[in-house]
Amino acid sequence: MEPKKNPNVDPRRNSFLYFSLGLMAMVVLSYVAIELKTYEKDLSGLTREVDDSFLDEEVPMTQQLNVPPPPPPPPPPAPEIIQIVEDKKDIVETVIESTETNQREEVVKADKVVVAEVEEDLDVPFAIIEDVPIFPGCENVPKDKRRECFNDKINQHIKKNFQYPESAMDAGQSGRVFVNFVIEKDGSITIANLRGPYPVLEKEAARIINKIPKLTPGKQRGKAVRVPFSIPITFKLD
Repeated sequence: MEPKKNPNVDPRRNSFLYFSLGLMAMVVLSYVAIELKTYEKDLSGLTREVDDSFLDEEVPMTQQLNVPPPPPPPPPPAPEIIQIVEDKKDIVETVIESTETNQREEVVKADKVVVAEVEEDLDVPFAIIEDVPIFPGCENVPKDKRRECFNDKINQHIKKNFQYPESAMDAGQSGRVFVNFVIEKDGSITIANLRGPYPVLEKEAARIINKIPKLTPGKQRGKAVRVPFSIPITFKLD
């Protein structure tokens, strides 16, 4: 089989010659660039005239105005005279008697000391009281569920007796009334505080709370106590 390439047309045949010629050309160009010299231009023949005529002109002095001198500074204030007052008042020393006993004093045995019991009428918050007040209908509920039953009954009572005042509806009055009341030792309800945006809404909230039936009072250590309770009543216009 004959080869397709012409052996006389081999591009690698003269590659060494071309490489040598290129290398010699680079050496010659580098030598010429290194030996190339530049010379500074001679500027001795050039002259530049400077116009200094303005230096000989006389500048007129501005006339100083008659400005009065500043007033002298005020004299320093006179030093304050400190009066020394003699303290002639006699000081009575307080003598603290010692409460320690010594061998000469006779120790007398005291009789039986009777401490009077003070009955404290303290309010116990609903969240920490041992036996929560019982709302009618929660008597048969387990003790650990009575707190939740009380809250449900209060909310049901508010929904059942809720009436939006007509005057508040006409005036577009709405908001939330915070009611603080106390469950007394006998189970009755006493309103302690009302706080709302409008008096008419506060009045309606008080009416609802006063309609709560008589409760079984809360007990702490087996004793009936006053229990404060707080609840918000919301008046919202649809």
